[in-house]
Amino acid sequence: MTQMAHPSFVRKLMKERGFNTKKRFGQNFLVDQNIVNKIVASANLQGDEWVLEIGPGLGALTTLMAQEAEQVVAMEIDRDLVAILGELVLEPNIQIVEGDALALDWEELLKKAGWQGQPLKLVANLPYYLTTPLIMKGLESDLPFRELVVMVQREVADRILAEPASKDFGVLSLAVQYFSEPSLVLKVPRTVFLPAPNVDSAVVQLKTHPPQVDAPRDELFAVIRASFQQRRKTVRNALKPLIKEWGLSSEDLDTALERAELESGLRGERLSLEDFNRLTKELLKGV
Repeated sequence: MTQMAHPSFVRKLMKERGFNTKKRFGQNFLVDQNIVNKIVASANLQGDEWVLEIGPGLGALTTLMAQEAEQVVAMEIDRDLVAILGELVLEPNIQIVEGDALALDWEELLKKAGWQGQPLKLVANLPYYLTTPLIMKGLESDLPFRELVVMVQREVADRILAEPASKDFGVLSLAVQYFSEPSLVLKVPRTVFLPAPNVDSAVVQLKTHPPQVDAPRDELFAVIRASFQQRRKTVRNALKPLIKEWGLSSEDLDTALERAELESGLRGERLSLEDFNRLTKELLKGV
């Protein structure tokens, strides 16, 4: 039903149902069919694939994806929307699950829906207040996502896509790179949402891959997080509290930096994922 992404239909439906969007759920309905089409096209869905969707809204993406995928399982936290979707979305290969996507066990709900290991993708217009936790839940899960296609606020997209030495480069950039290859699908103006948010958005595609570095993940990200806690500090100074926890000395840190071929005066934003990988492995030699 292409009308699900038409502003006049959405306004009429909301008025008829007495439905008001809820700020606490970050509800902004996408009302531009062209953008809906582009998002679904970027997911390149195949007939044997399952899709996990977060926040289907009024089902504009959901119904279009159901035409191309084997099954769509959509998680919706708002019970009022779940009731509306139950009447609007009648396709047999769509299942609406009521609940908080951050709290739900995704593997469990997929299996309850009949998933038996089929190829899997995640597509979502993410609520701004939970963007990063939901992206990381998808990337860190044991589910075999081939890719994630997510709408996020433009600022978050900039951080996801940032390269070393840029002002937006940080922990999120490195975390996404660890699990996937990110790319920009399209930029989305705030005017194509109802109600319009205060910021513009962007759609990013994260094509998953096995980690390309070999340092232990927990220790690697402990080093990364510590390096960015105070961005103005050099990596050497930023890491001092962490290496103390690890029972290492400043001399151990200097040795690790030298062996990793990193200058002690560099800041975290100048280091690539591979740089952090080398540094972490050198530090762990002294633990």
